[in-house]
Amino acid sequence: MAERHGAFGDETLRGFVAHLSSAEPIPGGGSAAAVGAAIAAALVAMVASLSRDRPLYAQYLVSIERCEAEGRRLSERCLSLADEDSAAYGRFAAAMKMPRETDDEKARRTAALGEAATVAAQVPLAVVLACREIASAAEELAGRSNRNAASDLGVAAHFSVAAAHSAAENVRVNLPSVPDRELADDLEFRTTEALADVERIARAVRAVVAAGSLREPVAE
Repeated sequence: MAERHGAFGDETLRGFVAHLSSAEPIPGGGSAAAVGAAIAAALVAMVASLSRDRPLYAQYLVSIERCEAEGRRLSERCLSLADEDSAAYGRFAAAMKMPRETDDEKARRTAALGEAATVAAQVPLAVVLACREIASAAEELAGRSNRNAASDLGVAAHFSVAAAHSAAENVRVNLPSVPDRELADDLEFRTTEALADVERIARAVRAVVAAGSLREPVAE
């Protein structure tokens, strides 16, 4: 496998999948979760873009423009988080290899592992939080956008749930190594809370898509 250079967002899809399927630990599940979230966000932006300049949906233009911008922003954000996740894992792996022959070396290694684990938990939490924003944008568009693309919002909802749960796995696997136990508890709480929100919002999206009817515009 050739060495990877640059950001995951600059790779071809085939190239990213090839790296993911290799024996190299980077990219791993955390980066895959972030890319899945980026796909969900891109679908939201796509549905919005397919709804602009359509007289039937003119009353929803504020939501359409807002959600298109949010979808594009969140897609880029999640691609960046894919890189951040791999970098965080790299720091943790490097800390694992630090010498531990003397007491000083052991102390430095323990401190480095704690710092790396903290970042390695915080980055996937950012993915979970982004998934909540993505699901919210999909919910705003559902019933207020091109009905011919409504199923794509359902797909975005499914992707947001899958990506959120996948990222949460990476939060939780690192929590035992976070030295600040109060922070670890907070990260667990925020992860659980955000996951529940993503699931709830995604269910609402799917219900509106299944109903197939238009809704009132969002009150400004």
